[in-house]
Amino acid sequence: MQVEIERKFLIQQDDAYRDLPAVPVRQGYLARGSDAEARIRSEGTDLSLTVKKGSGLERLEFEVTIDREQFDALWPATEGCRVRKARRAVPLAGGRTAYVDVFEGHLAGLITAEVEFPDRRGAASFEPPAWFGAEVTGDKRYSNQVLSSEGLPR
Repeated sequence: MQVEIERKFLIQQDDAYRDLPAVPVRQGYLARGSDAEARIRSEGTDLSLTVKKGSGLERLEFEVTIDREQFDALWPATEGCRVRKARRAVPLAGGRTAYVDVFEGHLAGLITAEVEFPDRRGAASFEPPAWFGAEVTGDKRYSNQVLSSEGLPR
């Protein structure tokens, strides 16, 4: 397993990314818990099965590539626990990338940005650009697994 260190933010405006190409993402959750999840994802033509453990800034992550047949066999098991979004990779200062997700369907109107870091020091020293909104790292209401079944936070 690898360690994923990531901060997540709400986005209100689209000036910084709207002209960048978007990749369609469908992901569904096979298992969800307070400290672990298993999901499948279709991101463009890439298909994967991912297990994450932990919450907040730093989590363990294990991801494997799966084929179309495996994805299609598992997809029905995710009924009621899915998200659809368009993802854009937005270059940031310092060589970082923000992955901006514009949600669709029952989550339409929600836009988030995730930024990954090699270590906690990099995460702590990150200065979000002005177009980022409130930080929601660790706010479980904005985790994709919760959004998939409970919808937009109230």
